[in-house]
Amino acid sequence: MTILRALSTAIGRISTFRSYQIVLLLAAALAVVAFYYFGSENQNFSSTTKRIKQASHNANRNDADLSLDTRSFHQEEKTGAELDELKKTNDKESGSKQYHALMMFTKIDRSRSLQNKFQVAMRSMVKHGRFQEDEILVLHFVSDQPSQELGEQMLPELLLDVSFQYEVVFHDVAVLTEKLFPIVEAMQKHFSAGSGAYYSDAIFFLSVAMHRIMPAEMKHVVQLDLDLKYRTNIRDLFQEFNRFSAKAVIGIAYEMQPVYRHTFWQYRKENPKSPVGDPPPEGRPGFNSGVMLLDLEAMQRSTLYNQLLEPDQVARLAEKYHFRGHLGDQDFFTMIGMEHPELFHILGCGWNRQLCTWWREHGYGDVFQLYYRCDGPVYIYHGNCNTPIPND
Repeated sequence: MTILRALSTAIGRISTFRSYQIVLLLAAALAVVAFYYFGSENQNFSSTTKRIKQASHNANRNDADLSLDTRSFHQEEKTGAELDELKKTNDKESGSKQYHALMMFTKIDRSRSLQNKFQVAMRSMVKHGRFQEDEILVLHFVSDQPSQELGEQMLPELLLDVSFQYEVVFHDVAVLTEKLFPIVEAMQKHFSAGSGAYYSDAIFFLSVAMHRIMPAEMKHVVQLDLDLKYRTNIRDLFQEFNRFSAKAVIGIAYEMQPVYRHTFWQYRKENPKSPVGDPPPEGRPGFNSGVMLLDLEAMQRSTLYNQLLEPDQVARLAEKYHFRGHLGDQDFFTMIGMEHPELFHILGCGWNRQLCTWWREHGYGDVFQLYYRCDGPVYIYHGNCNTPIPND
C-alpha cells in the first residue's frame, strides 16, 4: 500500500516536472519496488547468491565438510591437480589456514604392531592438539588400498574426541611412487638395503622430492613416523618453520645413536679431525627422519638443494664420504648435511626424543650417552626399533 500511494502521488505530479525529472522519479520508484521485492524474507542479492552457490557446492559433494563439523570424518582421495584445485577452493570458501601433516601408512593391514603404534600416535595427537577456529589440520596418509580401508575404519574412533577442525586425505602409494622413481632412482643404490628391502622402494624417498610432486598449495608439510607419542600440541611443532634461517629448507633432529659414527668409519679414519659422525654439539652426528619439517617453497627455490638431487652429485658425495646406507631419505639428508649444514634447521632433541638403544650394546657403549643424552622437556617420544614408549 505504501508503494501504491507513492506511485499515485508521483503520477499526479508528472505534469509539473520536466522530462529529465520524470525519468529520475520513475527510476526512484522502481528502486523502491526492487528493494521491497528482493528484501522480503530478510534476503538480499548477496545472501541469495551465496545460498545458491552453497546448495550447488553441497549437492556435488559426497562427504561431509569438516570446516563446518569437526566431528565428521572427511576423506578426499585426490592427488596432483585435483587436490591442488580442491585446496584452492577450500581456502577461498573457508578462509582457513591449513597445517599439513603427512604419515606413511603402508602395509598397516598386515601388522598388528603398526596398528597399535598408530593408535598411540593419533590418540596422543588428539589429546594435546589445539588449533584456532580458523585453522585446519590436514592429515595426509600415503597408503595402499588395504591399509586405506583399515584406516577408514580406525580413524573415526581415533578422532572422535578431536577439539579442532581437521581433514583426512589418502594418497595412493603407487601413484606417488611412479612420480618419485625418476627423481630418486639414482639414490636407491646408495641409501637402500638392497633389492626388495623395505627402504629400497622409491616411496621412502618421498620427503626428498616432495616439493616436486605435491600440489603447490602445500607450502609447508610436517612428515611424521607412526611410532610417535605426542606430549604437547602438534601446532607448536609447525611454529619451528618460523625459526628457519634464510637458506634452510628442512627442519630435522639429530640422530641420537652413533649410527653415522659407524657408517662414516672409513671417512673418519682418513679424516681424523673431521666433525663428521661426532656427537653434538660440536660434531655432526647425522639426522633422524622420524619428525621432519619440509618447507616445500624453500625446497623449490633452492638451487643448491635441487642440484644435490642430480645423480652425478649424489654419486660424487657418496664416493667422497665412502657412504653406503640403508635408511632411505634419512641417509640422503645426513650425507648432504655433512657437506651443506646450512640447508637444515636443527630441531631440539625434545621434538624427536628417540628411545632406541641398539647401538649401546653393539660396540659403542663407551660413547653412546654422548649421542643419546637429551636435556630439557620432551615434546614427542619416538619409539624407534620397537622400543616401548613411557606412559604419561
